[in-house]
Amino acid sequence: MPWQHKINYLIGQPVGISFTNGQGTSGVLCGTSQRKLLVIEYLYQSQFALKQYDFSMIQDVNGFPPCHNQQPLY
Repeated sequence: MPWQHKINYLIGQPVGISFTNGQGTSGVLCGTSQRKLLVIEYLYQSQFALKQYDFSMIQDVNGFPPCHNQQPLY
């Protein structure tokens, strides 16, 4: 399925994004605006940034898989 068809189901969810240049990023998908993907990304400490990526830069968008181990690891 083309990534453009997946994004409506992934809004508000953590996603991984692969770019056409081979790089990638992850964050929470906030939506789209003017052919740009809007993603909240973690910077450091308690700082986050809303970033915009042109559709032409994006190769694929995938939701994070669920955690299967529900027990604490400590």
